[in-house]
Amino acid sequence: MDTRAATMHRKLLILALLGAVYALSFAPNPLPSWGLPFVHLATLTIVFIRVFKNSHVWSVLRDIWLFSVVAYATGLYWLFISMHTYGHMAWPLAAMGVVLLASFLALYPAIMCAIAYVLMGRPANTNQSWLRILLISLVWASAWTMAEWLRGVLFTGFPWLGAGYAHIDGWLAPWSSVVGSYGVGWFATFTATSIAILACHKDTENDAKAAAGVGLAIIAGLIGIGLGYVTWTKPEGSSLIVRLVQGNVPQSEKFDAQLMQQGIEQYMKLASLDAKSSEGKPNIIVLPETVIPIMSAYIPTPMWQQLIRISEQKNATIIMGVPISTGARQGTNSVIAINQNTSLESLEQSDLKMRYDKHHLVPFGEFVPKGFQWFVNAMQIPLGTFDRGGLNQRPFNIEQQLIEPNISHEDVFGEEIIHHARDSNILLNVSNLAWFGNTWALRQHLQIARARSLETGRPMLRSTNTGMTAAIDPNGRVRAVLNSNTPGVLDVEVQGMQGYTPYMKWGNLPVLILSLMLLVVGACNKILFRP
Repeated sequence: MDTRAATMHRKLLILALLGAVYALSFAPNPLPSWGLPFVHLATLTIVFIRVFKNSHVWSVLRDIWLFSVVAYATGLYWLFISMHTYGHMAWPLAAMGVVLLASFLALYPAIMCAIAYVLMGRPANTNQSWLRILLISLVWASAWTMAEWLRGVLFTGFPWLGAGYAHIDGWLAPWSSVVGSYGVGWFATFTATSIAILACHKDTENDAKAAAGVGLAIIAGLIGIGLGYVTWTKPEGSSLIVRLVQGNVPQSEKFDAQLMQQGIEQYMKLASLDAKSSEGKPNIIVLPETVIPIMSAYIPTPMWQQLIRISEQKNATIIMGVPISTGARQGTNSVIAINQNTSLESLEQSDLKMRYDKHHLVPFGEFVPKGFQWFVNAMQIPLGTFDRGGLNQRPFNIEQQLIEPNISHEDVFGEEIIHHARDSNILLNVSNLAWFGNTWALRQHLQIARARSLETGRPMLRSTNTGMTAAIDPNGRVRAVLNSNTPGVLDVEVQGMQGYTPYMKWGNLPVLILSLMLLVVGACNKILFRP
């Protein structure tokens, strides 16, 4: 092997290793949370330093794609567990599924970065003005952000591992309330590109010019710290005591006909526990997604009666996830509220005043994309086909607080959450992540939920089957959390909030307009000045 080939192989290996390290920014179990922004910035900066020195657009496309494939495959490895361990798909096919998904997702940043390279030329070139050097950083940050946004909206969207989530404990986090997680990701990427360009121009006549981008990034960080002291929302009504229940029913037992009753009884027992003296009696008891994992039409009457009895005994409203029957083979993945005044007839006929039907369904898990029935047939996933709920559904009005439920991964879509949050005081997520075992998925999901609280200025409550069951305050801080894969209850006091953050008013529009405008400026620069 000649020296050039050896150098190339070493470079590609380093990019692959950087991709694996990058994934740790979104899986905070091996690292302290305050260190995640540094991991994210460091890996992204090193990648850009290496990519900026490429002399051909195809090299940029290859390098960013390779880095991203490894990052996504590492960060999303838990999908293998859902497909193989619980879906009973053959392990080679499950592994191939993860790799193919990662390969597809990696196309977004690879293509957008290649476009940035075409527009701005080789970033490491010398003899450039400070304005052009700054524009390079701005265009690359915009290209990366547009890639993440497209990944989050096309083909139902898969915004997991978005750059902004890595900074939930960093100095940029307060920007979430203004520009959302995509905006935070834009600032983070701009910081990384600016540092990378400065490193590429070190010891050249352009080193001082290249420092402009780093200076702006520092200013953005300082403003972010200042935004942390701004309060956009205010308390509304009286606080509530809410019990969040985590039954820790293994996925292998949840849908097993012989063990299903045992899992349901576990939840009934936890819901009936005496209140902790320090918190007081709960006003609301929350059970997670599909806590009764059979269609409502087949739920025995004694089970409904037991739930009403617990509500009467505790003088509390029970919010729970249950599949609601809508036809012979169809249904909705739903959340319902039960209190002591709920009638058996309304439960058995699914005629409830407080009911939420999941709107954003999971491909392959809750609906089958056209042409992929063969893939679903390779797995054994129960409750695999649901009807979609409406976009405009009323929040639950309980004790004068408006509670907005969302189910499973719906809280990864910030634009949809703010749509609901405008009419509510408290956000509530019910999930069953037992499909993914005790993996990074649980901690990544908590990381994402914290961003939704920051964006909306609303508390977020999370009741999950295996974790992470938690209470998050309006500033995105975790007030209390149960250990994963452990049964228990979390009794917490929660205060509803009202008012709009800037992000709730504008959504992702500002960051998208900024990114598109900068890409247009880059295109004009390409046409008019031809570097």
